[in-house]
Amino acid sequence: MIIGLSVITAQFKPLLFLFLIVFIHEMGHAICAVFYKWRIKQIMLLPFGGVAEMDEHGNRPLKEEVIVILAGPVQHFFIQALLTIAWQFHVLSTEDYQLFSTYNWTLFFFNLIPIFPLDGGKILFVIISYLKPFSEAQRITLLVSISCLIVYITAFLIFAPNQLNVWIIATFLIYSLYTEFKQKDYTMIRFLLERYYGKKESVHQLKPIIVNEDESIFKVLLKFQRGCKHPILIEKEGVKITQLDENELLHAFFSEKRTNATVGELIYSY
Repeated sequence: MIIGLSVITAQFKPLLFLFLIVFIHEMGHAICAVFYKWRIKQIMLLPFGGVAEMDEHGNRPLKEEVIVILAGPVQHFFIQALLTIAWQFHVLSTEDYQLFSTYNWTLFFFNLIPIFPLDGGKILFVIISYLKPFSEAQRITLLVSISCLIVYITAFLIFAPNQLNVWIIATFLIYSLYTEFKQKDYTMIRFLLERYYGKKESVHQLKPIIVNEDESIFKVLLKFQRGCKHPILIEKEGVKITQLDENELLHAFFSEKRTNATVGELIYSY
């Protein structure tokens, strides 16, 4: 329907260029992901941007994650260089050059807004997940994303309330955030499961987790952080009584199915 309307209104060329920008952007993500042997779930191409969805859940090295995320935005600099060359050799008119440059940089800056699943939101999550537990990083990223989306919608309600494209984008982002919120527990479990089966990035530091013996195993697992190895220090009435390795908790949760057990029940069963 959008393509049909574009042909009728003589806007096919700009629409084609928008899709080309999005395609090159997402191919940047995809090529880097393939290089690092990531699992690619799907790639969606939309007129205002795209989404390269990976079947990875927070256990890849920081370097890989940053490179895969930034591989998309970097393509806009190459696109601009090609546009400039085409304009200088009179392949593009000045009018088309200015229009396509505007499209290119608009998509570039839009994708850096810290709203998940835009690249800016993904970068935000990676940074926070190295400073906070994985589950807390999820929550903070969602809160920041929702706040930025509210600002985005409010701004366009004031300055451009009749722009259909704005509302299409807003609807897509609202749906994406809703889906991410619904799947956050699943993502957390996948993060822990991959950690249990040994698919984890290099350990940057030992970060003990101090817990009371009455805390549930799952509540302790929610404190796990990327890039950290967690010795579990167990206290009773403020006094350390024993220590467990994080793998013992993961084994109890996933293999022994002790999803509702407390840490105390685990240590007394050994």
